Amino acid sequence: MNIIVCIKQVPDTSEVRINPETNTLVREGVPSIINPYDLHALEAALQIREKAGGKVIAVTMGPPQAEDALREAVSMGADEVRLISDRAFAGADTWATSYALYKAIDKIGYDIILCGKQAIDGDTAQVGPEVAEFLRIPHISYVRKVEDVGSGAIRVQRLMDDGYDVVESSLPVLLTVVKEINTPRLPSLKGKMAAKKTVVTKMDLKAIGAEEENVGLKGSPTQVRNIFAPQAKADRKVLQGSVEEQIDLLVRELRGLKCV
Repeated sequence: MNIIVCIKQVPDTSEVRINPETNTLVREGVPSIINPYDLHALEAALQIREKAGGKVIAVTMGPPQAEDALREAVSMGADEVRLISDRAFAGADTWATSYALYKAIDKIGYDIILCGKQAIDGDTAQVGPEVAEFLRIPHISYVRKVEDVGSGAIRVQRLMDDGYDVVESSLPVLLTVVKEINTPRLPSLKGKMAAKKTVVTKMDLKAIGAEEENVGLKGSPTQVRNIFAPQAKADRKVLQGSVEEQIDLLVRELRGLKCV
């Protein structure tokens, strides 16, 4: 059984800065991490392997430095890794990213594909479902628990606003997971040693068999026009005193602003 995990290297949100002149993210000198939701997807993949056998293959699309994220995946237990990297992929939106991932995953072969529900830099939650649509396989989003993996089928719990649904699907299938599904394991010493020796298989435009007009900026039907930081307001007030006194002060402030 091939269990594919899609991971993404993202800027550490605690260190994100925006260039005030270009309105773009400042990436130089900013540490990168594996998207937190993808760590839960990787842990879910490892647990499925422990129950049903097979191998876990971590896949990422990004620049050469994204290799660091793949080595971290190996240190946690991934069996193989693939880096989808080519200058032609630069500037990809969710559609073009999903297309490139689909072409690569289709070349690798798969039974179960796991993704984090969304990336913390884009927050679109679109890539996982779009990959499934490209592959023409079923997908289940917001998975909070994998109940059972059998011969040709899987049963999971899908998180809902008022509880959860139990959903069963045939394989192959793509799952996007939420953080409630598990607690990601820490890298082991053995895993760290294996990560240093791991050969990262690189897949460029030709290797995945993609059409250049469908990838990167050229293949993206949507584009980000600009990014800006919200202006910080200086007229803040901290209300002091007991709860009753603070409520009284708040009401006076709101009346002064003619809000009540």
